[in-house]
Amino acid sequence: MTPDLTPVPTASNQKRRHGDFPTFAAALDYAAEGTAGFNIYNGRGQLLEALPYRTLRVQAIETAQRLLGTGLERGDRVAIVAESDGDFARIFFGCQYAGLVPAPLPLPIAFGGRDAYIGTLRGMISASGARAVVVPDLINSWTQDIVDGLDLAFGGSPASLLACPLLDRALPQIDENDLSYLQFSSGSTRFPMGVAVTQKAGMANARSIARDGLQVTETGDRCVSWLPLYHDMGLVGFFLTPMTCQLTVDLLPTREFARRPHVWLDLISRNRGTIAYSPSFGYELCARRPVTGTLDLSCWRIAGIGGDMIRHHILETFAERFGAFGFDARAFVASYGMAEATLAISFAPLDTGIVTDTIDLRHLETDGIARPSDDPSHALRTFVLCGAALPEHEIQVRSPDGALLPDRHVGMVYVRGPSLMRGYFGRPAETEEVLDNEGWLNTGDLGYVLDGQIVITGRAKDLIIINGRNIWPQDLEWSAEHEISTLRSRDVAVFAVEEEAGERVVALIQCRASNDEDRSRLKEETIGLFRRQHGIEVDVILVPPHTLPQTSSGKLTRAKAKAMLLAGQFEIASSDTAA
Repeated sequence: MTPDLTPVPTASNQKRRHGDFPTFAAALDYAAEGTAGFNIYNGRGQLLEALPYRTLRVQAIETAQRLLGTGLERGDRVAIVAESDGDFARIFFGCQYAGLVPAPLPLPIAFGGRDAYIGTLRGMISASGARAVVVPDLINSWTQDIVDGLDLAFGGSPASLLACPLLDRALPQIDENDLSYLQFSSGSTRFPMGVAVTQKAGMANARSIARDGLQVTETGDRCVSWLPLYHDMGLVGFFLTPMTCQLTVDLLPTREFARRPHVWLDLISRNRGTIAYSPSFGYELCARRPVTGTLDLSCWRIAGIGGDMIRHHILETFAERFGAFGFDARAFVASYGMAEATLAISFAPLDTGIVTDTIDLRHLETDGIARPSDDPSHALRTFVLCGAALPEHEIQVRSPDGALLPDRHVGMVYVRGPSLMRGYFGRPAETEEVLDNEGWLNTGDLGYVLDGQIVITGRAKDLIIINGRNIWPQDLEWSAEHEISTLRSRDVAVFAVEEEAGERVVALIQCRASNDEDRSRLKEETIGLFRRQHGIEVDVILVPPHTLPQTSSGKLTRAKAKAMLLAGQFEIASSDTAA
């Protein structure tokens, strides 16, 4: 921590309000009356900037006038490559006051090199119709390639934008039905689609998260996050929602987390954080690294889990490892959500920890029914219950013909509620495919209901159908990562390749072994595991570490892995050249 910087305190010293505002600008107006705010840290946990909401409001209004001074007009989109820093906060909220629509874009963390990243970024800028693009200093040298040929009122760094002249006129009145921002889903690559979130929808979700899901307390709660601000869980969960209920947030840079995951835990311990979220892999990274120094995690009341399929064994390992440091496994809170619903759809009950359902995998694959079983002679799969729908929201599980399904019957998950997107920006046909006239969103997820809670089993588009069996690729991935000690989460990507003779199931496995004997052993062990546990022949192909593609939020992307394989883009291990 810089010696002359004092972190923004936990206490806001004002009456707590849980997102009951018409717009995010109105929410910031109220938060600015208190003492809470953002603390911006570097990857080593050193404080770089303390940004109280009262200061942010003044700076955001000034930024709004500078944005409009560039010639931007109400409703124009502003693409912001989202570094987790004060500049992003000033520009994002400046857009809220100016009636502009920010579109947070990813940093080059999970992309296959500079050219692929710039191509993806330009696709998102084009899809949003942005008239301004803000590029942080981190990739400032790429700015010209990012903005080249685009019709922009502004394209440059945050410092350049914040040096633009002020517009000398009153800011527009913002309506709850105005667009607040565009959120590009983490899988947006070849055909990026921006989720259009109105002020009203965004506030409805923030209110439900704070009041009902997290049950934010009157005093004492504080958030700590490394989650990216270009992803819905980071942007809504740990940037917008805390501000709407006057919580202080300690922000770490996403790009540093994988190298020093324990800085996240150290900040929770040091600042007495009570609310922090991560996908499964974040907990796994923390559990794998040796602990240095002292930690006290007894303050952590909500250890949220979401953003990907929840792997219960990773959470169990984390709880065992950090129980000695005061972590209580009852703090785990499973949740379900997606950008098309702003963020959250359901939360598991608080103070219960992870609740699981172990089912007979063969019945699931052949009958579409999640029959409970603990028979070790059967192939089993354990799923996590993700809670009931938030108030004012609904969840249904339907058959292919649209009929509602009873408990434990797997079908397509549909949701409805006040926080759903307006649609995909500029994509009416794609919007119509997923949103019906009655306001129901087809999530694209498969799942079942158990005791009033939703259980997610996978993405419909990833489903593999072999001889009448519905096989979820994550079941095979989970088995390999769980049973083979040398494998970690996100080391395995399973998908089907269509051939004349039918579908061939392929597993790409990141192999760290340096000799042919160990590679052959890994391959044979995995093939045997798939035969024994799943009764399926899988073509196992070993690829080097760190080559399986991920989305900007850190999820494994099977579709891109498949495309890369078919395009010959993987360096195949020597013992697998025949594959």
